[in-house]
Amino acid sequence: MRQDPGYHPVRKQIPFQEWSPSIHYAQFQNIAPQVFPGRKLYDFELLYLCHGQLSVAMEHKTFYLTPGQLIVLPSGVYHRNETAALPTTKMIGIHFDFFGELNVTGEEDMVVYEGNAQEDKFAVEAVDSTCSPLTEDPVYTPSHDCIQSMEDLVREFTMRPLGYQLVCRGLMLNILAYLIRSQVTRRITDATVHGQRIKVLMREIESNPTVAWTNPVLAKRLGMSEDYTSKLFRQIAGVPPSEFLRSIRHREARKLLQETDWSIGLVGEHVGYPDIHYFSRVFTAVEGISPREYRKLSRVL
Repeated sequence: MRQDPGYHPVRKQIPFQEWSPSIHYAQFQNIAPQVFPGRKLYDFELLYLCHGQLSVAMEHKTFYLTPGQLIVLPSGVYHRNETAALPTTKMIGIHFDFFGELNVTGEEDMVVYEGNAQEDKFAVEAVDSTCSPLTEDPVYTPSHDCIQSMEDLVREFTMRPLGYQLVCRGLMLNILAYLIRSQVTRRITDATVHGQRIKVLMREIESNPTVAWTNPVLAKRLGMSEDYTSKLFRQIAGVPPSEFLRSIRHREARKLLQETDWSIGLVGEHVGYPDIHYFSRVFTAVEGISPREYRKLSRVL
């Protein structure tokens, strides 16, 4: 299934095992409030909103993202981005194609310049027969594993150690798989009352990670048995409640270690681990390095 040239994004039905993405750009971005000029892309872009406000006007519709959401910007579709938070909006930006088909040497190979569009250069969107195109409903709430993969990809692409292209391709495939799986979760959530309640509870956990969100507490909040609460939570979130909470706390700890000069103990206490030694053990088990080493590395990057 491929659309007529000139209609974008151009889509091609091809099985997952033949996807082979290449990365053209991957960075953490801190952007002051501004309205960006409208543009089209030759490739695809993921914009993940870490902090602040982002709106994207595209195809007669404006998408308003909240922190923790991601938008997939398609190849060849006119759009305009706007950030509106002080002092800055923090995002992750990743440019890619699905088949390694673009030879990118500079911005001119990713961004279409007005009056000089090269129709044969627009990247094709891969679509497996078992799922919808990723750009069809472009706003996602990525899982924490997906966010972790995006952050790891940015670091690999920035540092470029030996074999980084292979690692970046693998991480990008992980990201695409997580987004495709989230389509199923989104359909389940939208279709059930309990799914909506779980979604609200997930947002509350994200906003208050220091609370002791035990299974009995969650079950009481939802008025269900612990077993059913845990099963439903895992179905919607993709992970058990305890793992979801741990990933929220870890993400917040990473952010605080990167962006503040707080002591390690204060960071741990702020994310729900008042014992500094326990916090260090938990953080090191997930990240592979201690909180102190992570802070040093993030400052280098």
